[in-house]
Amino acid sequence: MQTSPPNSKLSLFGMAIDRVTLGEAMSQLLDRCAAPSDGRCHYVVTPNVDHVVMHHTRADLRAAYQSAAMVLADGAPLIAASRLLGKPLPERVAGSDLTPAVLRAAGTGGRPPLRVFLLGAGPGIAEVAAEKIVRRNQRVEVVGTYCPPLGFEKNAGENEAILAAIASAKPDLLIIGLGAPKQELWISRFHERIDAKVALCVGATIDFLAGHKQ
Repeated sequence: MQTSPPNSKLSLFGMAIDRVTLGEAMSQLLDRCAAPSDGRCHYVVTPNVDHVVMHHTRADLRAAYQSAAMVLADGAPLIAASRLLGKPLPERVAGSDLTPAVLRAAGTGGRPPLRVFLLGAGPGIAEVAAEKIVRRNQRVEVVGTYCPPLGFEKNAGENEAILAAIASAKPDLLIIGLGAPKQELWISRFHERIDAKVALCVGATIDFLAGHKQ
């Protein structure tokens, strides 16, 4: 399948969506993780139809999307809409597909092993996911997990504790499973202070990796 250049974008429902395949997105993210840190966390959002509705009504979410390094279409209706406009997106790139693809490809192509931190999911779930990730992906090291309490985003002390835990672990990749729009708003607020090269806002993906949800 012929695809658009990695940096081309499609304006759709007020969002600038990257016109990339899953494989292209995966490769770009792994290259970023392998590169030296530039002092900020480059975060990825994966909008579906529900996100589109929230994006239309919430200025804070629109601002979060504008600051994202990559916006990937997670939802068949978005792909269909792009085709109707005559500027088709190559394919659906769901966070639940992208995350395991990145983990499987870690350390390939001359890249170093990948250091990963899991933020979110319910108590104990991230730990289970971490065990399964390491067992399935020999070139991935899970360097930390954190399950924040309900309402943590309004607690300055809790936010500082999360930032400190990430800074101590120094991951290449931060996988965030806090649900939308909380995860997008949180990473937008703190991405310039987060000591990780890349962050993926991927909803229930940590639960999927743990086998807690299908």
